[in-house]
Amino acid sequence: MSATNDVVSRLQHALGLAVDLRPEALEAARADRSGHRSPAAPLAVVHARTVADVQSVMRIATHTRTPVVIRGAGTGLAGAGLAGAGTICLSLTRMNRIVEIRPDDQLAVVEPGIINADLNAALAEHGLWWAPDPASREISTVGGNIATGAGGLLCAKYGVVRDAVLGVDVVLADGELVRFGHRTVKGVTGYDLTALMIGSEGTLGVVVGATLKLRPLVPGATSTVAAVFTDLRAAAAATSAVTAAGIQPAILELMDAHSVRAVHDLLGLPQPPAGTVHVTAQTDGPSAVAEADAIAKILRAHGAMVEVSADPMRGAELLRIRRSMHPAMAALGTTLIEDVSVPRSRLADMFDEIARIERDYDLLIPVVAHAGDGNLHPNFIFDGPDVPARVWDAASDLFRSALRLGGTLTGEHGVGILKARWLREELGDRQWRLQREIKRVFDPLGILAPGAVFDDTTTDEGER
Repeated sequence: MSATNDVVSRLQHALGLAVDLRPEALEAARADRSGHRSPAAPLAVVHARTVADVQSVMRIATHTRTPVVIRGAGTGLAGAGLAGAGTICLSLTRMNRIVEIRPDDQLAVVEPGIINADLNAALAEHGLWWAPDPASREISTVGGNIATGAGGLLCAKYGVVRDAVLGVDVVLADGELVRFGHRTVKGVTGYDLTALMIGSEGTLGVVVGATLKLRPLVPGATSTVAAVFTDLRAAAAATSAVTAAGIQPAILELMDAHSVRAVHDLLGLPQPPAGTVHVTAQTDGPSAVAEADAIAKILRAHGAMVEVSADPMRGAELLRIRRSMHPAMAALGTTLIEDVSVPRSRLADMFDEIARIERDYDLLIPVVAHAGDGNLHPNFIFDGPDVPARVWDAASDLFRSALRLGGTLTGEHGVGILKARWLREELGDRQWRLQREIKRVFDPLGILAPGAVFDDTTTDEGER
């Protein structure tokens, strides 16, 4: 029996019908929303339903030295969930229960496959919500949100996943189940291994459960501010001025002229004048109206035409333009969606850098930014299924520009496979080696998420 057949046979013996060998399932596991695809299909897709299923997979993988790629809904944008040749794809989407909701403690215990929006629909009945709000919230899983350290439109005020998880249950590479973190709001016993797991992209273990920190639903209505600028730098400076004024909107988004034009095309709206840039803000809570008025005043002072509305239906209509960004980009061609963050005071400078890169590489790069926290999403548009070399060159220029401005390679998408080659430049040699050593402690055989985060072609000093 070949090694491949031996692995599959062991999986089938232990897990029966949970082992999926259908060609369409294997093909689907090769791709995610990053636009990338692994060169070949995995050995099998295992649809785990219980913690015991996950433990069985990891024990077989350890015994046979078979790499494992952990997968949720496949909405990742950095390629960490791409299952390739010789790997087991471990799917957690069928582990989707809400185990417990405790309104008195403002926490919930969930399995990783629960969809973000479904969780919040259930929590709303208790007057609670889980704050992380990725654009993919209608289709992405909480486990995937944890694995990537997801953010979203609301994170400037309400934080990212790291701020909303109290603890995680993790199956390690050898199949052992461990629990990190607490059910208490405070807890500083030992090292913070919960925080280490958040954003680890499947490289350290399999998150099979999470204890989530909830918030009460925000009382009162929201107010929405929609501003139109004719100058991108002025728009970026205006959003920085909002932050500098100490105002904290729930949403503060900026769309450049390329993005605005693409979304208007998608939605069948009249095209705005050339060079039109949008800033959209939304405030909530008891001070929503006063904060919206203060934001509008700042935006007008920077040259914007501004609309303020406290009507929920009009607010949803104004936000629809921003929320239509991703399908609008898909309509333009193949898209490499990038994700860099800079200090909010350097946002305008980063837009200048992106404009330079567009000119230097003769590319179309629409940009949308979570302006409230300095997180930009440049979209490299090209034809065909494969990323051309000049797009990678331009992306490399983009990453280094963000680092020069005091920023980071990724604010919320993760490193995955796409950015692994640049990780060492941001971390520096010593921190890069320390992180590699942490990976070895959790995964001594190197079977978890091969190629993700740490580029397998990059070696440390003394490694061969």
